[in-house]
Amino acid sequence: MEKLANPQKTIEIIQRNDFHFQKRYGQNFLIDAHVLEKIIAAAGITPNDFVLEVGPGIGTLTQYLAEAAREVVAVEIDRDLIPILEETLGEYENVTVLNQDILKVDIAALAREKNAGRPIKVVGNLPYYITTPIVMGLLESDVPLESITVMVQKEVALRMQAGPGTKDYGALSLAVQYYAHPYLAANVPQNCFIPRPGVGSAVICLTRRGKPAVTVKDEKLLFSIIHASFGQRRKTLVNGLKNAAELDFSKEQIAEALRKTGLSETVRGETLTLEQFARLADELAWKEVEETP
Repeated sequence: MEKLANPQKTIEIIQRNDFHFQKRYGQNFLIDAHVLEKIIAAAGITPNDFVLEVGPGIGTLTQYLAEAAREVVAVEIDRDLIPILEETLGEYENVTVLNQDILKVDIAALAREKNAGRPIKVVGNLPYYITTPIVMGLLESDVPLESITVMVQKEVALRMQAGPGTKDYGALSLAVQYYAHPYLAANVPQNCFIPRPGVGSAVICLTRRGKPAVTVKDEKLLFSIIHASFGQRRKTLVNGLKNAAELDFSKEQIAEALRKTGLSETVRGETLTLEQFARLADELAWKEVEETP
């Protein structure tokens, strides 16, 4: 099967099938073989792997995955692409295409059926408007997961790997790093796609941790504190947490917890590490216990 990773072939298939790009699906097809090879390398695909691909489009990346992996299941939401995928992937016996919404697929069941319940690798060129729900849905679920290697908006990739005190650091950074080790594998310019997206892109690899990066008494409280800290980014942490609707701590309780954590009352959330957030959450968890009748 001729590879699709060039503009002429992609345009030919689009025109021959009278395909129209759907803005609601955020469709941008890769046309650069070098980038496709980088994705396969970053994901570490081997002949023993089962791969779940999100958003195959016309099958450009799927072809590379099929040649590198044992088996591929590609989930495509746009039914207009299914006949095209049947054509472009017809020679690959190890590929199954599902016309479904990835957010509604029972991925754990797929892992049991296709990979005997062992951790799977997820790869894809994600629609930018739904990147975070897909990535966090995978990380927060009970899906046996080895890694997620995806093309995302560059700004989002930078946020996923950002550290304390940087402009890109935020709730997404902490949530991703709680579950995974992020690695930015490649920056991808706009001319590597048809149609050209309005922003730059990047390939990021998230390797699932064996256990969360920190241990806390109350995980839900930890993430409530993190979200409240960045909801009013320029405020001190004391004021940000005190004003958060989802939290019920007095200014005095927060200030005391900060002191016990070794932090100043004037500190801002954007300067705290994940470990410091975890210690603060544990201190505040004790406050909840003390006040429970």
